[in-house]
Order: sequence, then structure tokens, then C-alpha cells
Amino acid sequence: MTVRPATDVVARLIARFGALIRRNAGFRRQIGENASVDDLDERILDLLVDDARQSITVLARRLHVARSTLQERIARLERNDVIAGYTVRLGPAATGRRVTAHVAITVDPKRGDHVQQTLRRIAGVRTLHTVSGPFDLIAVVAAESTAEIDRVLDRIGGIPGVERTMSSIVLTTKFDR
Repeated sequence: MTVRPATDVVARLIARFGALIRRNAGFRRQIGENASVDDLDERILDLLVDDARQSITVLARRLHVARSTLQERIARLERNDVIAGYTVRLGPAATGRRVTAHVAITVDPKRGDHVQQTLRRIAGVRTLHTVSGPFDLIAVVAAESTAEIDRVLDRIGGIPGVERTMSSIVLTTKFDR
């Protein structure tokens, strides 16, 4: 058996485990007021965003960490509102909503709250974003047909405080995370 010098053994260990050591060296990025994430947290989040149905055991194997470490990390991310929840996204076949439109909306600033509350009550409006730029809001509208989209657009345009709308029909969705 050949005896190797200690420096040779250390060099081999550093070469083999250096990336792991650097990855877990304590680099943390602050997100929000009460939370920070490091590289492992970000890799956990990436895997959960791709498929939140994976078991803890499978995730731990993929990340090369102990199950208990992964469970503690996920619990901390949930406590700090980094992970807000887990959900099922229904496809068009389940919802019957096969046509989607993005509607950019300009709002009278004095009527902004009223417009948002009215949009919340319209069933076809699935999501509402406030945005910067020439428009104030972008609504994502989903319906069974373009005729139904047209009716929803008429309702949006008729809300007191809505000054202008511009809509685009989504032709295809290339990916949705």
C-alpha cells in the first residue's frame, strides 16, 4: 500500500468536496425584512417550483443533504413567508377556460380602489397586477370563447374610473412556472 503525503490527501479532498464546502460556506442573500436565503435554499426553491409534489426523500437525494436538513430548511422558508403555499394549477380542460387575454388598464387615480374591487368581482378576471409604465394595471382574463372575452372587456371598460384599455389575446403559452 502506498502512503501518500498529508498535503496530497488534503488536496484531493478539497478537489472533491470544494464545491460543496463553498456552496455551504454561509453566503446568504437577504429577501424581504425577515428572511434570507442561501444557495441551498435557492436550489430547494428551484426544485419545488419545478415540481412541488416530489417527496422529501427524493428532494434530499437530489440535493445531497439529509432529510432532516431539508425538512428544517423548508419549514424555515414557510415560516418566513418565502414559501407562501402549495397549490394545484388547473389546466384549460378542467376549467373550461380556453382563451386568455392580457388587458392593460389605465385608471383614474381617484377611483383606483373602486376599480380594483370591481375587477375582483368579475369571474373572468383571474389575476390583477399593478404595473409601471403607461398603464396602471394588467388583468389576466380567461374565458371559454373570444365572445366571452369580449363581454368581459366590455364590463371592464364600463367600470367607473377605467379611462382606457388595451388587450392582447394569448395565442400560445410557451411555458408557465
